[in-house]
Amino acid sequence: MMKNRKIMFARPLHVETVEEDFILPALGEKEVLVKLIYSLISPGTELAMLSGKEEWAKLPVCPGYASVSEVIEVGQGVHHVQPGDAVFHYGQHAEYQVVSTDHVFIKVPEHLELKWVPFTRMATVAFTSVRVSNIELGDVVSVTGLGLVGNLAAQLARLQGATVIGIDLSTERIRTAHKCGVDYTLHGGEDKVKEKIHAITNGAGVSTHIEATGVPSVGVQSLEWIGKLGEIIFLGSPRGEYNTDVTDILNYCHLYGRGCITFKGAHEWRFPVEPNEFVKHSLVRNSNIVFELMLKNKLHVEPLISHVMKLEQAQEAYEGLRTNKDQYNGVLFDWS
Repeated sequence: MMKNRKIMFARPLHVETVEEDFILPALGEKEVLVKLIYSLISPGTELAMLSGKEEWAKLPVCPGYASVSEVIEVGQGVHHVQPGDAVFHYGQHAEYQVVSTDHVFIKVPEHLELKWVPFTRMATVAFTSVRVSNIELGDVVSVTGLGLVGNLAAQLARLQGATVIGIDLSTERIRTAHKCGVDYTLHGGEDKVKEKIHAITNGAGVSTHIEATGVPSVGVQSLEWIGKLGEIIFLGSPRGEYNTDVTDILNYCHLYGRGCITFKGAHEWRFPVEPNEFVKHSLVRNSNIVFELMLKNKLHVEPLISHVMKLEQAQEAYEGLRTNKDQYNGVLFDWS
């Protein structure tokens, strides 16, 4: 028996750090016992859980999203990792976990900075927007929302060959986007976004817009600066009620005079977990590509890390992400 530290959402907006007895069950054929090294908070998903309003996340619950861990013990049939290896996986904010290798469970390449590894999931979420897009070399792409996922989507769009315009309300996130190489940045509350985008694109508008805020009104407003036969990609999960003239919105899609814009969804689960012969893209393939981009310093993660915090600071971490978005962005828990 050992002690297992974990984070719990006990009730809406209330975060607790608990310590429980942990009795290791007999490991299944494809199961591995791991010990967390770093885990990353997903601001969108986890703050939605913490609100207590998500049907799929009934409180109390142990949250979590993406982690890098040390392998402690492996079940029979697990041959690609061994005790002592560092692995990337999805999982909870719990120090010890039994994880299935049938899910996203990948040995971390040598020389990859371990603090960067949990950001792989944010990057693969962002990757979905590029995978479903028609972005080509020479295109101009705009991104609303420069948090973790939006920033990484902007970086990936640049790697696809596009010139990228990032838009946010946070001066700090705009500054971070500059550090990560985003070509143009606009302040959504101060700049005349439509006019400036038309100036950048010589009046043509962007060919692809990636909406990463999840705020429905932002997606609607962005339709005005998308060029003819362009596309809008909904990367951030839309949340919150929004009332508008649906006919007017649909005409942006239907009428050539309004742009004949294609609407696309970019939910990460549209791709299978493992590669297979019938589908080119998968979560595992995208994760391995992200590792390679990080190793070659083509995908910039270090500027996204705003805090590395201890487990005991969990309430402070979530409160910061909820109420101080300028200063809190990429928040890691250090489990050492």
